[in-house]
Amino acid sequence: MRRPPILQMKYGCYPFLVVFGLPANLLTIIILSRGKCGLSKCISAYMTMMAVADLLVILINVLVYEILIFRLSNSFLHYTEVLKATVYLVAVTLELSLWYTVAFTGDRYVSICCQKFKTKYCRVKIARILAAVILAVACLENIPFLFALQPQQIVGNISWGILPKLDILNSPTFVAFSRFKSFRNLLCVFGLIFLFNAMTARLILVASKSRRGFRIHKSTTERDTEMENRKKGIMLLFCVSGSFMLFWLPSTVTNFIVNLTMFSDRDYYSARYFAAQTGTLLTNMSSCINTCTYATTQTNFRGELKSLIMSPWTLIRALTKTNVSSSKALSPK
Repeated sequence: MRRPPILQMKYGCYPFLVVFGLPANLLTIIILSRGKCGLSKCISAYMTMMAVADLLVILINVLVYEILIFRLSNSFLHYTEVLKATVYLVAVTLELSLWYTVAFTGDRYVSICCQKFKTKYCRVKIARILAAVILAVACLENIPFLFALQPQQIVGNISWGILPKLDILNSPTFVAFSRFKSFRNLLCVFGLIFLFNAMTARLILVASKSRRGFRIHKSTTERDTEMENRKKGIMLLFCVSGSFMLFWLPSTVTNFIVNLTMFSDRDYYSARYFAAQTGTLLTNMSSCINTCTYATTQTNFRGELKSLIMSPWTLIRALTKTNVSSSKALSPK
């Protein structure tokens, strides 16, 4: 029997995301941790936070939930408690990826537009504290979803599978809670990112115009390295924020409209299920985009990435040359 189109899309796309996303995010974390990209320590801290969150999304949401659980139907992954823990971690990792991007955008806004507050806020210590707070809030906020799931069947005193508890999901309290999360993500997250970027872009344009007029008045022909660095920084910010909004908006809008009915709807041919799964796919796909963004906009990052990828081959070539030289030295004349 032919698979529904949505399942064909999932089976084709998710393995590719794992093959590309895992090494891409691992390399990003290694490169940023080395601190040789020409970025400030604060920017590197936020970018590392986002890379770690994206790596967790690829590992848990894509590899475990979307691939292993659906393909290994009789494994321990289908124990009720394991499934409940996986669903909980899926929600937590998505929250981390969401709010770490907002934190990065807010940090860039403060760094560029709030010079008096910059020295107090734009620090690695603040970034780590903010990361810990976001992690704690995400873990606490998603605990109610654990109580909205029940075993699908019990075989030999072992609970298998999960089913939604419709009485809890349809209760006014839980509906209000889920609506609040969807409304907050749609309004606050995208609203804050758009507001931060708009104010940052406005300040950059005004500063660029006045600085260009000042340099024309001085009739200088030297390169304006400060403006070049600003352009690179703003390009990085807009590319990260823009790709994030592009890939996250369909899922956020779908969750807001469909709400919790997607938990009980398993009609693979329904438009509601197709929209929900497509939005989820795009959300997971966004976890592979930041590495491409860094490589496109940051020259030093490209150099470090190339060096890190080529280092094993460089080592092999060096060892090969050493062996050849040794064999020549030992060979009789």
